[in-house]
Amino acid sequence: MSLKVLVHKHILDFRFAAGTSRGTLTQHTAYYLKVFDDENPYCFGLGEASPLAGLSPDYVNFEATLQKVCQAFNRYDLEVFSWNLDLILNQLVETRYPTIRMGLETALRDLLHEGKRQIFKNSFSESEREIPINGLIWMGDKNWMLQQIDQKLEAGFRTLKMKVGAIDFEQEMECLTSIRKRFSPEAITLRVDANGAWTPEEAQEKLNRLAELSIHSIEQPIKARQPEAMAALCEQSPIPIALDEELIGVYDYMDKMRLLKKIQPTFIILKPTLLGGFTACKEWIEIANRLKIKWWLTSALESNIGLNAIAQFAGEFQNPLPQGLGTGGLYYNNVPSPLSIAQGQLSYNSQQPWDLQLLQQSFTTHTN
Repeated sequence: MSLKVLVHKHILDFRFAAGTSRGTLTQHTAYYLKVFDDENPYCFGLGEASPLAGLSPDYVNFEATLQKVCQAFNRYDLEVFSWNLDLILNQLVETRYPTIRMGLETALRDLLHEGKRQIFKNSFSESEREIPINGLIWMGDKNWMLQQIDQKLEAGFRTLKMKVGAIDFEQEMECLTSIRKRFSPEAITLRVDANGAWTPEEAQEKLNRLAELSIHSIEQPIKARQPEAMAALCEQSPIPIALDEELIGVYDYMDKMRLLKKIQPTFIILKPTLLGGFTACKEWIEIANRLKIKWWLTSALESNIGLNAIAQFAGEFQNPLPQGLGTGGLYYNNVPSPLSIAQGQLSYNSQQPWDLQLLQQSFTTHTN
């Protein structure tokens, strides 16, 4: 009786060219980790490890690193319990491989709950409550962005998040202004995400302009690893600042504490795939709570396997802020799931079985 892991690679195809300040995305590669007891292979845990180019610290040589981790996992005579899950992760996967840690942690947690895709048992995963989410407006030409805005409003979203920094700033302002002319800040909350697109010198002026529109928050106005400049912006900005990419690559507890104390943001954005899974995110949450910093969770373009895990993790907390979990409809060939969105709320139907036919192709074993 011992645990084994198999891997399945799946290329996800976007329904549209997804624009960000770092470029346009048309495909995204997911690696599904299937963990099972070799005496009972029909009960298995499923996790997703989907690295992002330019963001995930473990993106370079990802497949080779994943293969080594799986080989080590399969060599050990492992059993998993709630008390040793973190021990297994720490033994097999270095913190500098956050995407792999996320995938393996999810698969192990799923297996602990009998392989039912219930990663966390709470009121969300048991269909007793919904989670408020924001509607995401992707970058593109102005007309397409306006079209997305109308679609999200018609779908009942009351919090919109717009990517900025890739097209002309005046056009972005026009899109945001069009919303504000129609809806008050009490009716529609506006978030913006610059993905580090601006220099420290130009950021302050743009923040002053955006403040005229009663923006709720701006994510990562300047590139990460400029703590002095970011701290100054947080102190002077008329718009609350949320750290996002700034958190990537910070693994030590005291380093996390020092970073947040230094910069003192209003919010932090937690993406488990980029930060090392749920145990790592719990550390950020604990520190943020101590420092009176608010937070919310966001997916990092995972398929529904990863999105489900993050949503169920969000269900562990009574966080009133809308979460960034509205990415389930991004792909033509996503894994069908019991997740659904209505009126800006994400729900999970615990009575609906998962359809995993898309993953019935052979998983790859790593035993050497």
